[in-house]
Amino acid sequence: MKRVSIGLLGLGTVGSGVVKIIQQNGDQIARRVGSELHIKRVLVRSLEKERRVQLPADTLTTDPNLILQDPEIDIVVEVMGGVEPARDYILKALTAGKHVVTANKEVLAKVGDEIFTAAAANRTDVYFEGSVGGGIPLIMPLKEGLTANRLRTVMGIINGTTNYVLTKMTEEKAPFDEVLKQAQELGYAEADPSSDVDGLDAAYKLSILASLAFDARIPLEQVYVEGIRAITPADIESARELGYVIKLLAIGKERDEGIEVRVHPTFIPTHHPLAAVQGVFNAVFVQGDAVGDLMFYGRGAGEMPTGSAVVGDIIDAVRNLQSKVNGRVKMMRQDKPIIPIGQTTSRYYVRMLVVDRPGVLAGIASCFGQNDVSIESVIQKGKGEDPVSLVFVTHEVKHENMARALDQITRLAVVREITNTIRVEGEPRR
Repeated sequence: MKRVSIGLLGLGTVGSGVVKIIQQNGDQIARRVGSELHIKRVLVRSLEKERRVQLPADTLTTDPNLILQDPEIDIVVEVMGGVEPARDYILKALTAGKHVVTANKEVLAKVGDEIFTAAAANRTDVYFEGSVGGGIPLIMPLKEGLTANRLRTVMGIINGTTNYVLTKMTEEKAPFDEVLKQAQELGYAEADPSSDVDGLDAAYKLSILASLAFDARIPLEQVYVEGIRAITPADIESARELGYVIKLLAIGKERDEGIEVRVHPTFIPTHHPLAAVQGVFNAVFVQGDAVGDLMFYGRGAGEMPTGSAVVGDIIDAVRNLQSKVNGRVKMMRQDKPIIPIGQTTSRYYVRMLVVDRPGVLAGIASCFGQNDVSIESVIQKGKGEDPVSLVFVTHEVKHENMARALDQITRLAVVREITNTIRVEGEPRR
């Protein structure tokens, strides 16, 4: 049985998962694939650090060239994270004729074009199932299983930290800061949670998913991003009363005029499949013209789930090596217009604090009307207080019209504060 040598760049959470899976399931994988997977060398920052996995001492190295320049290593697995030096190592591996497996969503979102161009030029392949959704099979279905479809929507919960925080805020009626602290203590959130709670992690992943779903180049800087820091228990309670839950959604839609790509908190109806996704779990909802509605669900991160996706890619690479094929699945990314956020349309939830006096509602409604914002419903909470809460839900409206209306409303003397504005997808059952 032929041995396929692998070089592993990184031995953190995901790298350890890759090693564990190959060690635990190596015999079964070899029988299924017809080749033995051999981890020949692993790049680490320090040789003294205690590891989660056991490897021969001479396997570990701090010199990347022992992997990138080794002619016996056929596949390089990058699980370091970040852009540099990961980008540099990936390009050197591809130039050396090695296939690359990566779980690095940031490097693909920021310099993916450069990486895929280098792979094509050197007749090598890049595999990246682990970059989005942890152990959930997403990339392969979009690249292969759904290619008979014209996909119009890809929408999902693709960050487990934010979903955990919003789930706990909903269950415990607790404020954001308190729940985030719990998440950090449990290891679900980083010491610096900015990438997660500000929506950046989800934006990286949406850039990758949308590029596959719509055969398009999706520049990261054109993905609109909002995080969840402004969500309050009052917003969550309003959502519940109206028949919704709040989720941080990554939304990609292809319309006749172009592609929408946006990440933001969203009201979704309680009957929608994504509404039931709790805790650290992820899910992606896809609509195809032939297949209809699909949802992919599972653990979106972690040592073993993401390790499973990475080892799956290694196996795919081995099978292609055995068949002496490369470039079997083409990355047909085209230049398509990205719709600016101001031109996108949505329904909106708006919560504001106002003075309770006659004529207040009429003045606010006038500002909405002057900017072509149609009101679906309005709820007042409290009476005779200063201030009272007004909650509006609009019909579908252009973002730029909504922004103009809110700018006018903030200048009304009777309006103390606009506490939140959240987009609404879908309608609750009546």
